[in-house]
Amino acid sequence: MLAKLSATLPKSDAGWGYEIKWDGIRALAFIDGGRIRLVNRNGRDTTRQYPELRELGAAVGTQQLILDGEIVAFDEQGRPSFECLQGRMHLASDSAVRRRMTEVPAAYMIFDLLFLDGHSTMGLPYTDRRKLLDQLALEGPSWRSPAFHTGDGKGFLKASREQGLEGVVAKRLDSIYEPGKRTGAWLKIKNVQRQEVVIGGWTPGEGRRESSIGSLVVGYYDGDELKYAGNVGTGFKEEDLVRLSKLLQPLRRDDSPFDGRQPKKGTIFVEPKLVAEAEFLEWTRSGTLRAPSFKGLRDDKDPKSVVREIPEPPPS
Repeated sequence: MLAKLSATLPKSDAGWGYEIKWDGIRALAFIDGGRIRLVNRNGRDTTRQYPELRELGAAVGTQQLILDGEIVAFDEQGRPSFECLQGRMHLASDSAVRRRMTEVPAAYMIFDLLFLDGHSTMGLPYTDRRKLLDQLALEGPSWRSPAFHTGDGKGFLKASREQGLEGVVAKRLDSIYEPGKRTGAWLKIKNVQRQEVVIGGWTPGEGRRESSIGSLVVGYYDGDELKYAGNVGTGFKEEDLVRLSKLLQPLRRDDSPFDGRQPKKGTIFVEPKLVAEAEFLEWTRSGTLRAPSFKGLRDDKDPKSVVREIPEPPPS
């Protein structure tokens, strides 16, 4: 189930619960017979990437569960950080995963229960699902079920901002779980502007980055058309540039993948196969990102699912 981007909190706290918006990767956990399988939004099995989370299966024991949550990594201040999680997302070998596991441990923040011992719970109200989840007492070294809050949404959002968190998610207390839908029963209210973007090319760098990538040329889908959304030229670490070069070189193409407005001359175009996340100040009138900064690659999103997110007023 997906959340709609909202410009503000609901007008009244009545009928709403509030959770922290975790800055990580959404994943379902399928647990049966003490074994766990983690699946991201693309349907890809990511269990191998996070071996420390396998212990959750053993902790559950003989119960059958399907859980919904977010895989996160924490920065030095103890805040969830998508950038830190990048160090775990794209590792190719089990030995590399084990090495990085000690440097960048991952955790699974569980916020919903979809199946329990032979019965779907998706038709139950949010409060009932959360009550069943709490009764499971899923608290361990690499997983937990953070509480949700009712009342004082403004105070909760303010506290999240003061702690440097991404934002909050508001959920209707009577909402059922509707897979794949963005009904408005769940709202995300962000403290910072973030947008998933599809990489359609790059421009060569200058100065010390002359032989590398200067900026990523990005866009979003409007129906079947890829619309140009500007260039992302800051926020890269050296390892990001190396990895991006390796991934983008085999995707080079002669013509532009963008429809309508085109990027500047000198752009090297690629097949629009990769999704990145960017932080930015605002959308310009021409439909491009103002002052975007690279936050990382996302391998849990289908490029065709990347659309321009426009905050909507909350439902009355």
